[in-house]
Amino acid sequence: MIHEEIKAGIPGAMKARDEVLLRTLRSLTTAMTNEVVAKKRKPDEFLTDEEAMAVLKRASNQRKDSIEQFENAGRPELAAPEKEELAVIESFLPAQMSREEVETIVKVKMAELGISSKSESGKLIGSLMKDLKGQADGGVVKEVVDALLS
Repeated sequence: MIHEEIKAGIPGAMKARDEVLLRTLRSLTTAMTNEVVAKKRKPDEFLTDEEAMAVLKRASNQRKDSIEQFENAGRPELAAPEKEELAVIESFLPAQMSREEVETIVKVKMAELGISSKSESGKLIGSLMKDLKGQADGGVVKEVVDALLS
């Protein structure tokens, strides 16, 4: 289970004196414990892999957002630790599809659903996200759909 694996990685990161890994694992463990409590379970219980993936994706999105904010504000020194943490978080997430793979699937789905106008893009994106759950970034899917329908 992912939650147990993350929690078990903390002592190894301490022994290796890997500050980035330790900081990230602790933050993920805290986020997962908060999720367990939010689900009205005991704090010492573990999340299922699906629930843990949701927490990991949320943490990944938060880091990406922070990086973007810091870079837009001209603060690369604050973006650097976020990038390091993002790399650790992404090591627990399944590999995401490339833009080319997403484009191929979008074209097939467009033909399957008979969608050709931009007004139907919401329906297409909804259907695609059900099929690609966890395999592709929603932002990439939206960009590809917008590019193909424009």
